[in-house]
Amino acid sequence: MKGKVTGSEALMLALKAEGVKTIFGYPGGAIMPVFDILYDYTRGEKKAFNHILVRHEQAATHAAQGYARVSGEVGVCLVTSGPGATNTLTGVADAMMDSTPVVVIAGQVSTAALGTDAFQEVDLVGVAQPISKWAYQIRRPEDVAWAVSRAFYIARSGRPGPVVLDFPKNAQTHECEWEPQQVTSVRSYVPYPEPDDGAIRAAAELINAAERPLALVGQGVELGGAHCQLVDFLERADIPAARTMLGLSALPSDHPLNVGMLGMHGSYAPNMMTQQCDVLIAIGMRFSDRVTGLMSTYARQAKIIQLDVDPSEIDKNIKTDVAVVADCKQSLPAITALLQQRSHKAWRDAFTPYYNMEREQVIIPAIHPVEGPLLMGEVVNAVAEATRGEAVLVTDVGLNQMFATRYFRYLHPRSIVTSGGLGTMGFGLPAAVGATFGRPDRTVCLFMGDGGFQMSIQELGTIMEQHAPVKMILLNNNYLGNVRQWQDMFYDGRKSFTRMMNPAYQHIAEGYGIPYAVCINRSELAEKIAEMLATDGPFLLECAVREEENIMPMTPPGCSVDEMKLSLDD
Repeated sequence: MKGKVTGSEALMLALKAEGVKTIFGYPGGAIMPVFDILYDYTRGEKKAFNHILVRHEQAATHAAQGYARVSGEVGVCLVTSGPGATNTLTGVADAMMDSTPVVVIAGQVSTAALGTDAFQEVDLVGVAQPISKWAYQIRRPEDVAWAVSRAFYIARSGRPGPVVLDFPKNAQTHECEWEPQQVTSVRSYVPYPEPDDGAIRAAAELINAAERPLALVGQGVELGGAHCQLVDFLERADIPAARTMLGLSALPSDHPLNVGMLGMHGSYAPNMMTQQCDVLIAIGMRFSDRVTGLMSTYARQAKIIQLDVDPSEIDKNIKTDVAVVADCKQSLPAITALLQQRSHKAWRDAFTPYYNMEREQVIIPAIHPVEGPLLMGEVVNAVAEATRGEAVLVTDVGLNQMFATRYFRYLHPRSIVTSGGLGTMGFGLPAAVGATFGRPDRTVCLFMGDGGFQMSIQELGTIMEQHAPVKMILLNNNYLGNVRQWQDMFYDGRKSFTRMMNPAYQHIAEGYGIPYAVCINRSELAEKIAEMLATDGPFLLECAVREEENIMPMTPPGCSVDEMKLSLDD
């Protein structure tokens, strides 16, 4: 396209050039020129985008995150200035913590009014810079094409993350000559460092000499698309692999080298064996405090190898012996080529006693028959069995998240969407909406608690309007369950403002025209799940679960990972 266009139309053309198909947004005064031209680009011969009207701007960013996490593409949201822009910032921070590529485009007052405290003016670039990969104000329509291309390049390259574009109103309405731009590099920004040959050799030598190697698999494998390279690496040297919560679908649940989930509420065996391995290989994971427990005692007996595309993660939390700074899709095969074919059967067998201890002391629904009220893990396990590992799991935050991630099953990459680093309640519902647009060919199952559900319950309106086929499983225990568990364990059972009075969810579902069922007795659980999965479009299944159920095992805060508790009595 040649000739003059407004800044708003330049934005449409730039987004189209980036391959954008879906935009999550909410209109307002300072972004109205963009929404006016967007009208033409969502219908007729100019149609290029599907715009999803959310019910709150924070939901726009979470929906964009869900879209990005399952599709591997950049999620896009479009909002107005002032509160519209600041409402997105929780999602921006969440995306930064969890390395999710999102571009937020926010309206702004005209440049002539900047600094005057004009209506709905806020220094968006100033507040967004610390929690984003890049934040920039587009002051001229001539800069739109360059800024958008640069934003997408930064968001999706290297370690992905969010970018914020602040778009003053005069830059939206003034005209410029349209000239497409393609940014393929940024000075001083090296998204894909070349792996050092010496580090590759040193890593391979340590692994070849190891008798008790353990791999820790993080989301970096998912982000780098290195699933096949990971399997080749593990199978070549017969290395047991534990996964972080965000990395759960990087390795199929049924792979024989999968030894479970790491972390505060992960599986007992990999946490305990972290303190017994002789070589620890961290692949695309950042040694979060929720994985390491007390860092001063973490894996002190082991040689530490860390593979990460982001050099700032090296030695940040745990001191490494060998660091390979590169995309793991490149570093993993380079190391694999130097590995000896090994068998570590005796080492892998050493995990078995810890598996057995967990199975004996923790109520695992697939193993132990239970009586009394439904259990969260029981519901998750039943949905996992019904979907046979084919579904995408989305969670909110809290006990529902811990039970869902532990007991769901993953056969395919990019099958988990959850708020890890920031732990954002209210994330689940809008993220699940985004996931249905990112992968319309897959079933999306959302687990949420009554607390998190009510933080974004208005997004049922988005689901209603879009007929988004989210299978919502509400684990209702009438508590802020995770906080309540901590109160029981560490605050003498003083349940300070964690019990909730909840609404009649069936009437809320009815108001939004969403099919609803409630499950109280386990005898009807399978039937209700089958009804949910067979229903075309969205469905809300409310499960009345045990009120004071606890998630175990647990590494208490401030403790070493091998001080993990199997029960509250430990």
